[in-house]
Amino acid sequence: MNETKTYFPLPDSLRGWRTLTGPEEIKKVAGIDPFKLNSAFDFVRTTTDNGGLLVVKNGYLVYEKYFGKGQREATPNLGSCGKSFTSIAVGILMDERPDLFPKGLNQKIFTPDYLPFNAFPLPDSRMADIQLGQLLSFTAGIRGNNPVFVNGIAREIDPVGPDGWYALVDTYALGIETGRMGKVPFSTQSLWCNPGEGYSYATASIHIASIMLRHITGNELEDYIDTHLATPLGWGRWGFGYKYARQVAHTPGGGGIALRSTDMLRFCYLLLNEGNWKGEQIVPKEYVRKATKASPYNPHFTYSLQFNINSNGSIPELPRDAYWKTGSGGHCFYVVPSLELIVWKMGGRDGQYGSNDTGLSEPEMLFEPLQSLPSDDNNRGDVYIKTLELIIKSCI
Repeated sequence: MNETKTYFPLPDSLRGWRTLTGPEEIKKVAGIDPFKLNSAFDFVRTTTDNGGLLVVKNGYLVYEKYFGKGQREATPNLGSCGKSFTSIAVGILMDERPDLFPKGLNQKIFTPDYLPFNAFPLPDSRMADIQLGQLLSFTAGIRGNNPVFVNGIAREIDPVGPDGWYALVDTYALGIETGRMGKVPFSTQSLWCNPGEGYSYATASIHIASIMLRHITGNELEDYIDTHLATPLGWGRWGFGYKYARQVAHTPGGGGIALRSTDMLRFCYLLLNEGNWKGEQIVPKEYVRKATKASPYNPHFTYSLQFNINSNGSIPELPRDAYWKTGSGGHCFYVVPSLELIVWKMGGRDGQYGSNDTGLSEPEMLFEPLQSLPSDDNNRGDVYIKTLELIIKSCI
């Protein structure tokens, strides 16, 4: 049996992740060159003012370095990385309540069984045809950012949907109210296309999934994640951000989880092990597989059930089984099953680390932090792809 599938890290309050003693042992046991990882870390330092780089290979924490406000105990708002947690929570819910999801991801969920009474009557009758898989893969027709994509072709929509904290307000996400982001009007009162006919990165769409979970369970998404993920995986302190946005009255399912770096690795390790943790199938294996590979619900763009994917090989520098999720501020986690590799690229603006955002106090810096490095805009490309590419080049 693969050793990665038989080892699971203890909470950091105990012994935490297992490590190796030196560069030669890391090369021999984990199959990665820590000196080459320094180049990846130096690149990451050019991409954000704060952050870090953590790498787990073959179940060993082989690299952990931070800069700026980044450190192990930091819990910044991780932006859209939180979307993946919402998706995984929905996968758990589907397994808990098969009576409500007899059609699985084909289930149409814009009915009173799944959403609160104030969502009705539907502002656009076509919403009645939205399937859960479309809601989770951003092909439900709900308005989001430009550009949108139809069969890989970029288009523009007007009006756009809400973004940032605006999309995390129930009445905005459900189309009960319209609003403005500065001077930009937004609305989700009408679909921009029929369900399934196009892709739009719509934070409101995945927030609606959290509204559904809250309606069915009677619990906030944060409480559900605490019970079903945080406790069994042994997370330290954590929470959700956007506390400064007073209109965000519920857990923001569209993003904002505030999580320690080594606990983000635990989430990634759960995914690497297809939802299994210490012999318990916490997330259905089939859901993890569907979420992290090309989805029939999204033929329009390389985005599955809240994960970026490379199943079609559109990024030749990366393995086809690699998947990842980015978040505002330069955060990104990566999972590469074929290499038994998980990576956390920590980023974040200063404000994302503050208690005004997360409600969690900033930990004291116990040492003089490294600082970010000047960026080389001529040699950056897609910083998320380049980060993973550099790490893969470190593998022996």
